[in-house]
Amino acid sequence: MTVKVGDTAPDFTLPSQTGTPVSLHDFRGKKAVVLYFYPKDDTPGCTTQSCAFRDKYQAFKDAGAEVIGVSGDSLASHQQFATKHNLPFTLLSDSGNLLRKLYGVPSTLGILPGRVTYVIDRDGVVQHIFNSQMNFKAHIEESLKTLRQIHV
Repeated sequence: MTVKVGDTAPDFTLPSQTGTPVSLHDFRGKKAVVLYFYPKDDTPGCTTQSCAFRDKYQAFKDAGAEVIGVSGDSLASHQQFATKHNLPFTLLSDSGNLLRKLYGVPSTLGILPGRVTYVIDRDGVVQHIFNSQMNFKAHIEESLKTLRQIHV
């Protein structure tokens, strides 16, 4: 399955860096969700991307959205990554990359987990998908632009 713009985003429940389960349906009717898949905690590109989301986090909140990062890293890794870089948003541990597979996030060169961001509106509909392994900060710009266009 590959999620496309206009699809209802597949629901999920995964543990956050604090161990608390987080479900997509918890946000339905309340907030938009910017769901970003990234390869690995504390690598240069993923740190740049996550810190860029951190630096613009207030703009996302002002736009009525919650930011959620997803990788296959462990809860302990996420906790350390979030603490080290003062990340104010949720990181989900996708053990076995099941959510990544459910959304159809492609791999880069067949080996590196892809870097894809989904903007999901309050009704749970995917409004925008941005896929770029190397243009880290564009994920933030594209997401904010989409949120402003859909007037969440």
